[in-house]
Amino acid sequence: MTSLSLPIFGQGSQPPEQDGAALDYLQMPQDMATYTMPQISADLSAVDLSQVTNVLQQLQQDLAEFPSICEPIGLIQLDTDNRKFADELLGEGEVSAICSGGQDIRIQESVLAGVWRLQKLNAQRQIVDDALEVGIIPQQLSQLAFSGAASQIDTHWTELPLGVMNAPPLLAELNAKIAGYRPGGEAHTINLSLLPQTEQDLVFLAQRLGQGKVTILSRGYGNCRITATSTQYVWWVQYFNSQDTMILNALEVSDVPSVACASPEDISDSCQRLQEILKVYR
Repeated sequence: MTSLSLPIFGQGSQPPEQDGAALDYLQMPQDMATYTMPQISADLSAVDLSQVTNVLQQLQQDLAEFPSICEPIGLIQLDTDNRKFADELLGEGEVSAICSGGQDIRIQESVLAGVWRLQKLNAQRQIVDDALEVGIIPQQLSQLAFSGAASQIDTHWTELPLGVMNAPPLLAELNAKIAGYRPGGEAHTINLSLLPQTEQDLVFLAQRLGQGKVTILSRGYGNCRITATSTQYVWWVQYFNSQDTMILNALEVSDVPSVACASPEDISDSCQRLQEILKVYR
């Protein structure tokens, strides 16, 4: 998985000019990711899969006990065949993330929504830990996103850069929302696509908010790219259609934007699906 950059302006990030501009509707995306039953290699037999079967039984129990918080389930001890089975059964779901900073962690939602695979990498990009976790969003992602982040945006400057016009009031609004926000609270969104922002405004916002430690990609209808800033609770959220044209550019104050999160209903469905899969290997 490669690091995602944060394009903060460009086509689709701002509304067109009103005077004499033709209204040009963006084409809506045509594809959507849907659940399909995992395809397991024919050369893997149930007799050889006792290790991963135990892991999956624990996973099924954790899904059934949600929303109780359970310890991550380790996969690093699996042998080659059992790991291959786990890889093929879990697959890749709609949401992936990378966490950088003090430790590099790759996170991938499985095809079972709400089942997350977390892999910790060393300096040589080798996997040193591999685990499964059940939840709306992995706990480590939430903890790392704003670890060491600023509690407020620095709004002290002697002179604004040339071309910056409308960013300062937005920074004041964000500071007020950050100060009043509590974990689990209602998200606050600023839709930059609907506001008269210059390119200099957007650059200034990005500089003041800073670059955080977590980047998330959610794939469904098109792509949603979500980047933590280095300011507490502030995320940069960008939606792109299937032609990779930006259709929404927004800032959000929240724990984690809901588009990246599984729902309790998703986790209930995953519990039933895994139960059906396990019947074949018992």
